Amino acid sequence: MATDEKHKTTAGRLKSRPQFLAVRAGEMRRGKNFLVEVLDRQEPDTQARVGFTVTKKHGNAVERNRMRRRLKEAVRHSAAFAMKPGHDYVIVARREILTMPFAELTAQLVERITARPKQKRSEEARSRKA
Repeated sequence: MATDEKHKTTAGRLKSRPQFLAVRAGEMRRGKNFLVEVLDRQEPDTQARVGFTVTKKHGNAVERNRMRRRLKEAVRHSAAFAMKPGHDYVIVARREILTMPFAELTAQLVERITARPKQKRSEEARSRKA
């Protein structure tokens, strides 16, 4: 029983490029220290999936891996509980994640995941990205 509850609150992983690109067509939820892209897969019985993006412009490999590890831990601690089943989430990091307190990071992440979208991508913007 405990394992069933655990699987309901954990998030799966996005691993392939096509999965990441599909999420780009969804909602954008901008935050101060990261961007959360959300896609409703219309499959309410499947678990939420999450992927992490840290671009090279935000530091060397050591710093990028540290940012990714901090985001993964924040999702594991609290944000996975806020993720809706059947949704995909991509979290795009900014450099400020390295210096901000972990409690603040998790709070902002939960807020962005549960918040209503501030901006929706127009069809024109989607077609330019493709």
